[in-house]
Amino acid sequence: MSAAVDTLHSADYTEVRHVVRSGVQLGILQSVLVGLFALVSRWLSGPGELVGEAFLLVIGVAITVTLPGLRTNARTIEGIAGAAGIGLMATATFLVVDVVLFQPLGLYTSRWLAIGGGSNWWYHPVWFMIGTYMAWMGAWALANQAARPSGVSPAEVVGGTIVLAVLWMVGAVLLKVPGATWGVGTFAVAILPAQALLVMVTWLGARRR
Repeated sequence: MSAAVDTLHSADYTEVRHVVRSGVQLGILQSVLVGLFALVSRWLSGPGELVGEAFLLVIGVAITVTLPGLRTNARTIEGIAGAAGIGLMATATFLVVDVVLFQPLGLYTSRWLAIGGGSNWWYHPVWFMIGTYMAWMGAWALANQAARPSGVSPAEVVGGTIVLAVLWMVGAVLLKVPGATWGVGTFAVAILPAQALLVMVTWLGARRR
């Protein structure tokens, strides 16, 4: 019981078993969303596919950028690093699910294979880096919020990430950045610089100690 209470109330809770357990749980959630995303891309087309993929992507972003930092109750570099560890463990969990279940079932379409030059393995290194980065940046933003009088707001972190990503996407398309289009792919890539900018914004709004 005391361990559960510590998990809920202790700042920068980075006990190894807690980080591993939280990472596995997040990885399972992410795997479910990836599976649904793949099915949407296989079964739907046109506006239905776009809406379905965008919806699942936003949910995936929301849980990836907030849950790790909330699970460690990130306040300093200790909790932020622990959240990054949760993100890393989640990517390892997805790798297992992908190798054991998704790839043998032939879940992905030929478009997915074409991006990787016919390989099913190209995205794992990318997934490791992005999954860890997103958890890290999200926890950093939450820690910055904790220094404000108004406190932590996961909804603001998610909403800010999405708004800034949209702005990055619009800018990329208008500036004719190679590969930038009005689509889910460009929005997904734009999330990465959006998170970095959000960390800066939340840092500026934090109460300096």
